[in-house]
Amino acid sequence: MLKRVFFVILSLVVLAGLESSLGSTVAAPALFVEEPTSSTEGADDVEATVKVDSLANQATNQSEQIAVTAKLPQQISKFDTLMKRIGEESGYDWRFMSAIAYCESRFKEGLVSKRGAAGLMQVMPRTAEYYGVNDLLDPEENIKAGTSHLKRLQRLYINGGFEHSELIKFTLASYNAGEGRIADCRNFAESRNIDSRNWNEIVSLIPQMREDSILEEESVKLGKFQGHETIAYIDSIMSLYEAFCKICPRG
Repeated sequence: MLKRVFFVILSLVVLAGLESSLGSTVAAPALFVEEPTSSTEGADDVEATVKVDSLANQATNQSEQIAVTAKLPQQISKFDTLMKRIGEESGYDWRFMSAIAYCESRFKEGLVSKRGAAGLMQVMPRTAEYYGVNDLLDPEENIKAGTSHLKRLQRLYINGGFEHSELIKFTLASYNAGEGRIADCRNFAESRNIDSRNWNEIVSLIPQMREDSILEEESVKLGKFQGHETIAYIDSIMSLYEAFCKICPRG
């Protein structure tokens, strides 16, 4: 009984530590199967930016702590079994899906944002409707809607000559900011003869997209884009994925 209590407490400590300890960008792992196979849309909210940015500050240290902690219970959340099953069906690494869910909702299946995004993967109602999902507060339905949306977004880039790591980043960027915003970023890059398939190149251009002058650009359809949240979001997801792989190294 004492051993069981110990592991429960240890699990809580690990996840609580992740809450404030997610940081460095890591090399992208193989998150997708061979077959080409958000939810929230472009929210440059200062409060959200601070929250997401805080996730991206200390992941390396926490990941190292997780790696050396003896006999960690190999569990990320109470949704592990569900994540594994849907991950196997969709072709995504379930730990990658868990990283998105943690960043989006902290595994709170009943969470509804002020913009209306709901559930574990923070899916918008209109997005859920597109995929035939009716109950976004049902964890299984929500995860299925989120992964279906990821797959559709991934297909936008799958034949575009993207390197695997860039495919991941652009898919995540579209999941967070909306495909229209990322299309604007890529079109703007192309108008400046900059590689639109390289996320770091896009990031270097985003400051210009915050200026009023961007409103005069014919290649940009949706106006100014702050981009702080989306940039931090991608770094956070990859850092979370690294940490979760150390909790559950066998996948």
